[in-house]
Amino acid sequence: MSKLLITTQVYENYGAHDWDGVGECPQYWKAKGGNDYVVKNFKAGNTAHTTAVMMGVRGQIECYNDHFRESIIDFRVVADDYLTEFEQSQLDYEGRITYPSKELAW
Repeated sequence: MSKLLITTQVYENYGAHDWDGVGECPQYWKAKGGNDYVVKNFKAGNTAHTTAVMMGVRGQIECYNDHFRESIIDFRVVADDYLTEFEQSQLDYEGRITYPSKELAW
């Protein structure tokens, strides 16, 4: 088995901070990091299967509104024991993973 790793980019609209709610919301988007999501027990198949699963869980990840956006920027199949950079650094410095990647149901 393996798992599907999905990486996102988060943006915050700084223009919305001073918006009074009247008219169109000012647009001033700034990148604010991102998140890693995993679909565990993933049976790696062909590219079409991987894409279909990723599109199926997309609604659990992506968010778009006047204040905040999160969008998928990458997805790939990784080994079942794969650790993200954040998970590995927690293990290295704290001896345990307190904040694992968010697990998605498929």
